[in-house]
Amino acid sequence: MRELFQQELLEVQERLVAIAELVTASMADAVESFNKSDVTLAESVIARDNQIDDAVVELDEHAITILARQSPVAKDLRLVVSALRISSSLERMGDMAEHLAQLARYRFPEKVVPKTIRPTFKEMGALDVEMSKMLVELLKTQDTAIAQKIRDEDDKVDALHLSVFETVLSDTWSQEAETTVDATLASRYLERFADHAVSIAKKMVYLSTGEWNPPTEPIRI
Repeated sequence: MRELFQQELLEVQERLVAIAELVTASMADAVESFNKSDVTLAESVIARDNQIDDAVVELDEHAITILARQSPVAKDLRLVVSALRISSSLERMGDMAEHLAQLARYRFPEKVVPKTIRPTFKEMGALDVEMSKMLVELLKTQDTAIAQKIRDEDDKVDALHLSVFETVLSDTWSQEAETTVDATLASRYLERFADHAVSIAKKMVYLSTGEWNPPTEPIRI
């Protein structure tokens, strides 16, 4: 029975990794569709969101079944409960990618943001994709050193997000209201995606150590 239980716990981890990989692919495609005004790619991101949602529901049902049947305790309990919370954040990350792709589709064939601030969005998007890739690795390895790297990248995203707001609120900004709204929404989606990555990173540190602010060191589940 113990061997079966451990296999079920391993499946929880594997499903989290699979969902994180889907989210990473979605954000990578969403960023490209946003930067290049690629409506076909945008529509593929929007369609993939259903796949992410379905995978999250299946994982949650699996985790709830484990709770009901196995009554896990201590670290095993932390794993199952953390998985439920992490899956929720992954689902929201998928939503952020979908929202970004929807902006690209709505404004096609035009670009969503004006040329002057496109480099900022390109950098934010690249950071989000890199954070998502690190998140996949963190879920695979439980190496808490990766969690700190994710937090460091989030600081960069936050700074870029702030710069977008400073730009659209400046006296030199002369774009139409629609463009202003698009820019602020897109920046917010990218910023929130990064925030959810940090939230998952914190949960993984807690899962590995039982503490919210432990020293950084590689831990295996």
